[in-house]
Amino acid sequence: MVSFVNIPFGNSHPLGATCYPEGVNFSIFSKNARQIDLLLFDSERDAEPSEVYKLDPQKNRTFYYWHIFLPGIKPGQLYGYRAYGPKSPTPGDMFDENKLLIDPYARALAGRKIYSRQAARSPGNNFGSAMKCVVVDPHQYDWGSDLPIQRPYSESIIYEMHVGGFTKNPNSGIEASKRGTYLGLIEKIPYLKELGVTAVELMPVQFFDEQDAQPGLSNYWGYSQIAFFAPHSGYGVSDDPIEVVNEFREMVKALHRAGIEVILDVVFNHTAEGGMDGPILSFRGLENKAYYILNDEKNAYLDYSGCGNTVNANHSIVRRMIMDCLRSWVTEYHIDGFRFDLASVLSRDELGEPLENPPVLWEIESDPVLAGTKIIAEAWDAAGLYQVGSFIGDRWAEWNGKYRDHVRRFMKGDKGMISKFASKIMASPDIYMDPAREPNRSIHFVSCHDGFTLNDLVSYNLKHNEANLEDNRDGSNTNFSWNCGVEGETFDPYINELRLRQIKNFLTLTFISQGTPMLLMGDEVRRSQRGNNNTYCQDNATGWFDWELVKKHADLLGFVKGLIAFTLNKKIFKIKDLLATPEDIDEPHITWHGVHLNKPDWSENSRSLAFTLFHPAANEIIHVIVNAYWKKLKFQIPKLVEKKWYKIVDTSEVAGKDFSALGKGATIDQRKIQVPDRSIIVMMAK
Repeated sequence: MVSFVNIPFGNSHPLGATCYPEGVNFSIFSKNARQIDLLLFDSERDAEPSEVYKLDPQKNRTFYYWHIFLPGIKPGQLYGYRAYGPKSPTPGDMFDENKLLIDPYARALAGRKIYSRQAARSPGNNFGSAMKCVVVDPHQYDWGSDLPIQRPYSESIIYEMHVGGFTKNPNSGIEASKRGTYLGLIEKIPYLKELGVTAVELMPVQFFDEQDAQPGLSNYWGYSQIAFFAPHSGYGVSDDPIEVVNEFREMVKALHRAGIEVILDVVFNHTAEGGMDGPILSFRGLENKAYYILNDEKNAYLDYSGCGNTVNANHSIVRRMIMDCLRSWVTEYHIDGFRFDLASVLSRDELGEPLENPPVLWEIESDPVLAGTKIIAEAWDAAGLYQVGSFIGDRWAEWNGKYRDHVRRFMKGDKGMISKFASKIMASPDIYMDPAREPNRSIHFVSCHDGFTLNDLVSYNLKHNEANLEDNRDGSNTNFSWNCGVEGETFDPYINELRLRQIKNFLTLTFISQGTPMLLMGDEVRRSQRGNNNTYCQDNATGWFDWELVKKHADLLGFVKGLIAFTLNKKIFKIKDLLATPEDIDEPHITWHGVHLNKPDWSENSRSLAFTLFHPAANEIIHVIVNAYWKKLKFQIPKLVEKKWYKIVDTSEVAGKDFSALGKGATIDQRKIQVPDRSIIVMMAK
């Protein structure tokens, strides 16, 4: 342990507020500030600091790091910074000594309820309505024997969810004080466990700006970060920021006890400070030119995130902050993995140009602290850089957006999709061409937070985002959805039966495809957003999990539970190499068929496909028939010796017959089977 008895002016390392027995060391980066003040506060509502420490550039500055050691300071102390420097935006500096600045390394924030985004973007002092940082000692928590789980992708089922929205609905059965919180989620762990998922992917919990939305709305999703190191206090029960930090840890520990990994959706591509007219909260007021990518004149932000600014991720200071942040979530919060929002932004250099070997991405991949974590890239950005299939590295997994698009298009009947569809359900070897690449690093999904829910995918042709107050301009216009004949809700029994069948088709494909499946919160019970495909600002019933659906759609929920249990227990869905060709009969392999055995129809008008999966060592044989055509078709099925075919899935059947555990469903003795229109049959030999 370092002693600060003889270092009264502090130390440049570690950055942030670091607790020691004698007191707290504060350190912050700013290259171009002329003066930095550390301000201490007694209350989050205080408009005036209780103490001000003017850091002496000769004594309290080492290189570009400003630092001070304050004896006697303890966890819970509120603080912030004031930076003096050039104010003209022409050279890219945005210093304003009237703004209280958040420490980029702050572990907790106070003042969420009194915070004003408008005050932070308007002239004048904002101390009374600004967030204050909180000193936190990360070692003051007993983890017991808890450790990250480190489950392989091949044994993983990911559930993408929103911490607040999961339990915020009054019908959640959670007491009012815990709804929409970390502790509320703990009470729903039995539901997740029974569902069968092995990991939750939490939408942003890094502290975000809820006011970054249209007037009258709030930023519900959380893709508007203020403090990368701090858990969002809006999901806490306690008003004590340190207690909220521990509530987050309690949630992680409880999920781990249930065998469920915790993956964080992290946002390092932009911040809540927005464009040139945005607020001064932290990075902009400390060193604008370092933290953001600016144009050549240094008077405007280059926006590759679609959110007003772009984090300068490959700048040495910012790169170090990102790495320190990820390590802190692993070491201080036992996080199992990360999904990187708009990860392609992190491949851009300080001029915005894509790098062939981006330093920050290689550092994330090779860092020993992160070696056991899942690292998942959303391999595109808002400026057209699309890297699905070409993202760098040997360890990165990817959200497979092409799987989503090609499966959607094939199942709604688009022509010319058969080959792309076949590739996607076999872990996309057409885009992941390295034969040594583990197929399970393709994270495949049909729906995610960004777009239609699964129910709305089969119920709407068009987005309906009017409630977002952006004249329906926001959200993607390319959804590859099909409403089955009527836009929105209907009482037509035929259309409702067809929609349910399509939902079961998509779910079946999600779990029988090679790769790692991801399920969106509520898709297992037909959660609807009423056609809104961009509910980032809908902190209401539109964006929340509706727990009445658990009973209303109990049959579909049972279908999903059965699918998950079936695929998790079969080795053919856990292999770590691409399936071999039929010639290599000693290895897990696949054989393709059409309506006739061994004669797949690869023509552009083909809308049906069958395949047989073999795992010789496990003695598993599974046959799948996919009929995306609008008429019934008769398919030949392989002949078995000393075994029978048992129907596991039939998406055309009613509840109770649509899924059957192996050995409990109907046997199929005939050499041909008639498959209804737009339906899937899965059978297994026993």
